[in-house]
Amino acid sequence: MSTVRTERLKGPFWTPAVYAMAALMGIGFVFGMIRFFGGLAAVTNLTDSYPWGIWKAVNVAAGVALATGGFTMAALVHIFHRERYAPLLRPALLVGLLGYTFGAVSLFIDIGRYYNIWHPMWPSMWQGDSALFEVAICIMTYLTILYVEFIPIICERYIGRVNLPGALARLNHATDRCLRFLQKWLNQILSAVLVLGVVLSCMHHSSLGSLMLVAKFKMSPLWYTPILPLLFLMSVFAVGFAVVICESLAVSWAFGRRFLMEVLTPLSLYVLIFQGLYAIAKTSDLLIREAHATLLDGSPESILFLVEMIFGIFIPLGLLVSHRVRRSPFLLGIATFLVIFGVFMNRVNVFITAYRSPFALDRYIPSFSEIIITIGLLSAFVLLHRIVLFVFPILAVNEEPHHSTQEAPVALPRLETAGGVQTGG
Repeated sequence: MSTVRTERLKGPFWTPAVYAMAALMGIGFVFGMIRFFGGLAAVTNLTDSYPWGIWKAVNVAAGVALATGGFTMAALVHIFHRERYAPLLRPALLVGLLGYTFGAVSLFIDIGRYYNIWHPMWPSMWQGDSALFEVAICIMTYLTILYVEFIPIICERYIGRVNLPGALARLNHATDRCLRFLQKWLNQILSAVLVLGVVLSCMHHSSLGSLMLVAKFKMSPLWYTPILPLLFLMSVFAVGFAVVICESLAVSWAFGRRFLMEVLTPLSLYVLIFQGLYAIAKTSDLLIREAHATLLDGSPESILFLVEMIFGIFIPLGLLVSHRVRRSPFLLGIATFLVIFGVFMNRVNVFITAYRSPFALDRYIPSFSEIIITIGLLSAFVLLHRIVLFVFPILAVNEEPHHSTQEAPVALPRLETAGGVQTGG
């Protein structure tokens, strides 16, 4: 059983970029308050014909898809015992935790009667025939599981270091004992929690695709397909690993840490495999349905579909085939970013571009306030990600102070014989 030593980030927290992010978050918060006090009409261009806008498409559908690195890495390391990727587990968990949290916050902002968001938790309100109900239950449950998975990191950070202020200092010993008990208890049930998390993730990602199946005659044939749930599920496997790679490269570049190419290069092969399967499925579906007839008609839908397919699927697929690309931090970053861009475009296209209400005179265009609130939420995500990296031991110990350019092996990872992974600071 291998052990991965982890550490907190060190160095100055506040930089000009961080100040800019904080300012954007503050502006987004102001517009968010206007939404709650003035209603959706005060800040959005949503109508009865177009009730779903960028908050659903970008913040929820795309945001949740890009946060799947947590469950894909958990499955890879803990279920399939690929322990060599253990250094990427905690960063993937953090991105998943924050991504799903902000998806839930966006949903809270987007719902007209936001004060009724608790209804799916009440059995008398359940509707078993609703795909949206299944999405709500699975996302809430999986978000809870992500926080449960993060608790051992909190315990590790404060066990033996509890120092409560003032009169609360008398509770230091009791708090430390509680943390030790909680850590021990969670370690015993963690395997079951991880398996449940993987199952729930597969369920709600396919159900997100099911949401648009009822709009067959309101969607462009370029995106509407009976296998939309399957395509949604296949795409998240590729983008989950791509986000993990891209996040690791971005953090290493931003903080002057060593690039973990010895694990990122072989992990990129999983992106290549799942991206290839997704490309085959999506292209075959388009040809079987004979929807390619509208592919070159010059409409905005056809142009955006070509952008999604060319820049989001085929170009990154061609890049990842190259050994040189997979070994280069810069080129691998470009390839995985394009995979992320492709899935992002797909979700926006499915929920916004493809949808056309037969009763609407104009198309939906997001308002300035909607865009600002989305940017504010993204800024808050980046700030919280930075805060957690400085407070908790998330990143694998940086053994070298400079960026490593040493080539990593490209062979497919073999099945490990060990039974689990331990992480510690």
